Amino acid sequence: MSKKENSLAVQGDETIVTEKKEKRPKGARGDGSIRQRERVRYDSNGKKKVTTYWEGRFTIGRDPTTGRQIQKSISGETQNEVRKRLKAITRDIDDGTYIEPSKLTLGQWLDIWLRDYTNHIKENTRISYETQVRQHIKPHFATVKLVNLSKHAVQNFINSLERRDKPLSPKTIKNIHGVLNTAMTQAIEVGYIRTNPCAKARLPKLTPRPIQPLDDESVAAFLGAIKGQPLENLFKVALFTGLRQSEIMGLTWKSIDFKRGTILVDKQLIKEKKKGGIYKLAPTKNDKSRTLTLAPSVMRLLHDHKRKQAEWQLRAGQAWQNDMNLVFTNELGQHYAHNTLSRSFKRIAVTIGLPDNVFHDLRHTFAVNSLQNGDDTKTLQENLGHHTAAFTLDTYGHVSERMKNDSADRMENYIKAVGGL
Repeated sequence: MSKKENSLAVQGDETIVTEKKEKRPKGARGDGSIRQRERVRYDSNGKKKVTTYWEGRFTIGRDPTTGRQIQKSISGETQNEVRKRLKAITRDIDDGTYIEPSKLTLGQWLDIWLRDYTNHIKENTRISYETQVRQHIKPHFATVKLVNLSKHAVQNFINSLERRDKPLSPKTIKNIHGVLNTAMTQAIEVGYIRTNPCAKARLPKLTPRPIQPLDDESVAAFLGAIKGQPLENLFKVALFTGLRQSEIMGLTWKSIDFKRGTILVDKQLIKEKKKGGIYKLAPTKNDKSRTLTLAPSVMRLLHDHKRKQAEWQLRAGQAWQNDMNLVFTNELGQHYAHNTLSRSFKRIAVTIGLPDNVFHDLRHTFAVNSLQNGDDTKTLQENLGHHTAAFTLDTYGHVSERMKNDSADRMENYIKAVGGL
């Protein structure tokens, strides 16, 4: 039996004894050895309990200053477990791919990631990341070592978000997982971890809200209900252009070319997600601008609206506040808020028997009507500002009864033209 040296440490109600054995002969770089060790604990009553575990030791090189070998260790409950881990580690050392486990906690890494690796993204997106980390991820994982975060721990975390007293929505859970996944991917890039514990996690099924475009009868009822309302022109432009709510709020007069009959969609009006945040102009959702050619009647509407706004400015005098040169404002030149448009639309929708519809359904209405009137998917994708035509197809690929009937009529005309049947 080799000579042992005991060291004592007190932790809670227990006294822990860690046994250190005599040093073995120094091995070469990547050399490993396994030994069984004993851990002695004393509970609060002084009762002694001895457990065994296995330790693997390996050499990762020499200290360039002292010339001494740098040795590390791993431990496990079984010899086989330690042997497998030690084999993998020594192989990586020999291959030159070994990454020393980081001592960072997940909380510390998230702070670093937010500070140093999210400066390139949109401000509201970064604020959203910070909120998810502060409210959900850190309270659960702050003290966990970054290298110890397991796939099972991540899955348990996701499950807990569903089972809390007030369960989070599948979309919110997906967003939280996305933030953690992005942070872990970056940790791999900088060499702190080897694999992503968030990969292949099972997320709750996300059921998107079904689109509810207005049919022709509902469009007519809607146009009748908004006649003479303060937001009449804004609602009409939304209905006949498919602009997103933030895009129509951020539309400026500089972006409208009355000679060519086009508008440039290159910005949106958003509100900062931080406390006391203000409304400001920002790039579009996917950072890509697009130019729309509008129906002549829509351009005439915009021309009339420009004249009306000029009259408002004259009446308001020094009280006029349209510094951003927005197309749609109130009579003092002030921009609208998102909830103002949403509430106004909902109030009108209820009066015409459409209580389940929302402002965004005006965009869906434009898309469906465009397809029904002969626009191809690529043209619609560009008009809506979708990232890909595939996304447009996934969203509006269902065929309406009207489109089926039109298709049947076209085939009937073709059959007659060629003298068939």
